Amino acid sequence: MTATDLLTPTAEDRALSSSPLRLALASADTAPALIDGAWWPRSRDLTAELPALVEALDPLWGRITRVTVNPTFWPVVPRKVPVPGHEVHVGWFKAEQDPHKLLLLSYTIGRWDLLVIPPEAEPATAARLMATASDPSWTLTASGLIHEAEHFRTTAQENTAAEAAGLASVQEAVWDSEGGHGARHPASRAPGEAVAGHLPAPARER
Repeated sequence: MTATDLLTPTAEDRALSSSPLRLALASADTAPALIDGAWWPRSRDLTAELPALVEALDPLWGRITRVTVNPTFWPVVPRKVPVPGHEVHVGWFKAEQDPHKLLLLSYTIGRWDLLVIPPEAEPATAARLMATASDPSWTLTASGLIHEAEHFRTTAQENTAAEAAGLASVQEAVWDSEGGHGARHPASRAPGEAVAGHLPAPARER
């Protein structure tokens, strides 16, 4: 386990990280689950994002002393991050740790696992993930929760598209039943096309 440093976080990432923390935790009186909650950071900058998270968790879980991530989705993994009142050591595991999970080690209590919701996730998807990750009845891994949410989002989009297509079909059928395709206004007929009943009968010779 070593530190990796690939990219430099942008100033925009740091500015976004000053916004309110987006975190959902399972109730403390529930049975242990694979995931203890969900965290929705605003960027992939651990130096900017971890201080607010640790500050919120320290009073609940005891002092957080170490954090580990999978570097797949974290371009920069610093060795240490200053947080309010102390420092947190940061490490990474490539094969051993779920890429969508953040592992935290507490000084007094033990280990905690948070689902990391992608910063670019849609609000509806993030809300669903926060609800499921903080529900102890779910037994999916972090990646399992992400895949389930993506399947739900894709299915919802397909259903919406199917409903829209069905509505269009119904509207077209109604239009046809009211004379849509069958009824053609005389003004729209092709050049030279005769319309029965619209021409005067020729006068008879006397």
